Amino acid sequence: MAHPVPRAPKRTPLTVSMGRGSMPPAHTGLPTVEEISAGGVVVDTADQRLHVAIIARINRGGRLEWCLPKGHPENDETNEEAAIREIEEETGIAGRMLARLGTVDYWFTVSGHRVHKTVHHFLLTATGGELTTENDPDHEAVDVAWVPIKDLAKRLSFPNERRIADVAREVLPGHV
Repeated sequence: MAHPVPRAPKRTPLTVSMGRGSMPPAHTGLPTVEEISAGGVVVDTADQRLHVAIIARINRGGRLEWCLPKGHPENDETNEEAAIREIEEETGIAGRMLARLGTVDYWFTVSGHRVHKTVHHFLLTATGGELTTENDPDHEAVDVAWVPIKDLAKRLSFPNERRIADVAREVLPGHV
């Protein structure tokens, strides 16, 4: 039986719709695929500077992007279980669930179809492990780094993830 995930204070969960093309798919004539991912912010609470593990990946245009770890739920996984697994696979850091941070959804086009992606973000506290991309089965992460939470928003490539980082900073004091 799944245990309920604590919700962050009133300001969250954050729901943000981001448009890398915010037109609904009905206006494009392209088929639509729905995708769900889960991941989030894993923070080392043993360090007073509260470092967060983030990953770097190469985008379709060949540029390096720093982002929060995330991935698709497998089989019967809940979003919470997928977030814990994906964060550990992509960063090497095991974590324990603290709170739900919010959901982000956005649209993009790839290979002749539109993708509507919904990403569920959670706050985790690090419980062990070492930074590595070696356990990423999809080899999407090309680098991983600890970043002080106060610098996190400046380091992340996407505005929607910067908003999630801001929520994590607000929620964290109640969980450490």
